[in-house]
Amino acid sequence: MTTIVWFRQDLRISDNPALAAAAKRGRVVPLYILDENGRRPPGAASRWWLHHSLAALAKSLGGLVLRRGDPTAIVPAVAKAAGADRVMWNRGTEPDTVARDQAVLKALTDAGITVESFNGNLLHEPAAIRTQAGGPFKVYTPFWRACRARTVTPPLRARVPTLAIDGIDSDALDAWKLLPTRPNWAAGWDKFWTPGEQGAQARLDAFLRSDLKNYAAARDRPAGRNTSLLSPHLHFGEISPRQVWARVSFAAHRPALAQAAAKFEAELGWREFCAHLLYHFPTIATENWRREFDRFAWRRSPGDLEAWQRGRTGYPMVDAGMRELWHTGWMHNRVRMIVASFLVKHLRIDWREGESWFWDTLVDADLGNNAGNWQWVAGSGADASPYFRIFNPMVQGEKFDPKGEYVRRWCPELQNLPDKFIHAPFEANADVLAEAGIKLGRDYPAPIVDHARAREAALAAYRRLSTP
Repeated sequence: MTTIVWFRQDLRISDNPALAAAAKRGRVVPLYILDENGRRPPGAASRWWLHHSLAALAKSLGGLVLRRGDPTAIVPAVAKAAGADRVMWNRGTEPDTVARDQAVLKALTDAGITVESFNGNLLHEPAAIRTQAGGPFKVYTPFWRACRARTVTPPLRARVPTLAIDGIDSDALDAWKLLPTRPNWAAGWDKFWTPGEQGAQARLDAFLRSDLKNYAAARDRPAGRNTSLLSPHLHFGEISPRQVWARVSFAAHRPALAQAAAKFEAELGWREFCAHLLYHFPTIATENWRREFDRFAWRRSPGDLEAWQRGRTGYPMVDAGMRELWHTGWMHNRVRMIVASFLVKHLRIDWREGESWFWDTLVDADLGNNAGNWQWVAGSGADASPYFRIFNPMVQGEKFDPKGEYVRRWCPELQNLPDKFIHAPFEANADVLAEAGIKLGRDYPAPIVDHARAREAALAAYRRLSTP
């Protein structure tokens, strides 16, 4: 018997329920479809990652059928060409994915082909986690408490399938042109990342071996490697959350790691919560969760938006984060909150502008996480930080980058500035700036907004929003 396994955000062999079930049945046709029909296409950074991840998966499997177009037509056509009587896939939570899968299910059923789908991308499926009233959760803490009360299914062992792809047409991966060329702005990214299942496992090994012990205490310090860096691997499904959970839970039995492991598990829980919200409230990706924010007086300022995007705001902690994003396709989580707060509160630019930029530039751009986190910072989302909580970028820098190591790494023009002024060069006098070789407006930008005035303007805008 021949089974089509339709790969999506599960680009791995181990703990892949659809692949394991198909391999147990008989011969397998592994299929990946670049689906851009009516869907939000992957951003540029995600396309770079996808190319390398698909290449790694094809090598591990010994072959992979690639097609580009509408899955409603492609999946039944490949099944017919392969003589397959069954199609299997792992479910997703994105609204377009859910709708598309229903359409593909109908097309296959009409063709007499059986469909099976599995949970391969979450610890617990959104429909399984319910409040006592039977509805979806809207607040993280009780949601995570409900998740912790459930048992996580152990990960499946890898099962390499017997392939049946001879004679089935496939696109060439290079023909999809997922990689940037003119210019190749991703040059050097291979120093930071190793896409693919082996890279994901190696990253998890390194995190558990060296970084987990400091996670609870140092995860907010962007200068060191105190985070897991697993987010892009999880997004593309090169490693499953169940695999990560099993390894971290085992480490938690060591008293020295218990606190750090619990904190990291809670971060996996936040990923689950964002997926839960996206599944039950699909408009959260594009619309304000709190509808009163539809009346918020967002500013339109292309110049300020570009300064933010390029890391030229005059606030070093913000600029360092945006430059880290540009150079690596990733940004430290604490700094993501700082730069997001600056955009929506200091500049009062719509959170959707920031979400769109992150979608295009992050290698871990994930619809649920991206929209959920931006709305959290903006104050417009579920269980969100209140809008009047406005991060002071200088204070945040002093607290989480006290010696300016992170800022000096990504804003090297500030290299010689004393620690006292590294997060506020505009407060240094002319002699200090001259000794550091800095002229504001020439070597490093002057602030595009005044912090105190921007804060007052944001609070005034919020007060107007809150007035009946």
